[in-house]
Amino acid sequence: MSRDEAPEAPLPIIKKEPPRRSARCGEPPPPALLAGIAQFNAGEYWECHETLEDIWRAEPDTIRYLYQGILQVGVGFYHLRRGNYRGAVNKLSSGLTYLAPSEPACLGVDVARLRAEAGAVLARLQRLGPERIGEVDCSALPTVQLVPAG
Repeated sequence: MSRDEAPEAPLPIIKKEPPRRSARCGEPPPPALLAGIAQFNAGEYWECHETLEDIWRAEPDTIRYLYQGILQVGVGFYHLRRGNYRGAVNKLSSGLTYLAPSEPACLGVDVARLRAEAGAVLARLQRLGPERIGEVDCSALPTVQLVPAG
């Protein structure tokens, strides 16, 4: 740096706030969420990603973390099916984190069940390691379940 140049200002520290439970969790699920869940449950994880990304990006409320969590768990399963260990572990981990504040249920989604079942897949995957990723039974991956209304 020459004498004429001003020193660079320090970068501000940005604290990322952890996701919070939305007050809207008791509402019925919107149609786009139900469409994304149907895609997820059919193993159409890429299509689910596209559907839920649209509503996640447009949503200002913290309910967006529910959408993002389901989306990322689905992307984790997508990577798992393709044999991408690192992608599967990273997306499953972040998806479970995004889903946590919405437990036990939100917008009719049984979040606790999804977290438990996807968490078990993640734990097994981590126990096996990248060399044995093929031992995970991808034909029996968890689905998103809805809880009865009321």
